[in-house]
Amino acid sequence: MNIIRPFGSAVAAEPAPRPSREEAEAAIRTLLRWAGDDPTREGLLETPARVVRAYEEWFAGYGTDPVSLLERTFEEVEGYDEIVLLRDIRFESMCEHHMAPIIGRAHVAYLPHRRVVGISKLARVVEAYARRLQIQEKMTAQIANTINDVLQPRGTAVIIEAGHQCMTTRGVHKTGVTMMTSRMLGAFREDAATRRELLAMVGTQPMPNVT
Repeated sequence: MNIIRPFGSAVAAEPAPRPSREEAEAAIRTLLRWAGDDPTREGLLETPARVVRAYEEWFAGYGTDPVSLLERTFEEVEGYDEIVLLRDIRFESMCEHHMAPIIGRAHVAYLPHRRVVGISKLARVVEAYARRLQIQEKMTAQIANTINDVLQPRGTAVIIEAGHQCMTTRGVHKTGVTMMTSRMLGAFREDAATRRELLAMVGTQPMPNVT
């Protein structure tokens, strides 16, 4: 039977099935040959399997639901409603443009509204988004938006500082350079005094544009 669709309507493409481990290892051997080496020599025989195992670790975030990490909260906080800040959460991610490492630290804060979440969960949310192909700006927004949507606090803030090896090991080759991004929501965005308090706690000077 023919299916008639309105003119100009788009049909969503079915996602391609995930390649098998054997196909992934074959792709690594192809890259080794493209680089000019021999994947059958002794030193490279196990490299495809090692790379695939490393990818499983580096990109484990695709198998983690960040929302579920924040679902268990605690309401016995004796009315605490000041800043909750987890500083210096170290992370490793991968640039989606060159698949080169992004290594940095995140500061995550929120102003609770009647409930708090276990602090390890904040670090796990960072990890869930970091262990995917990323750009720093998007990762910053994803972490902040998820915490804000699930916990519904009076304010959420995420500040990330990271070095990008896509610009230190290739291209412009500028070492010692870090990139800072931030996402401020709620009281951290609307109240300058609250934002200054947070930045003082983090030890970061206020930036001209915090969005």
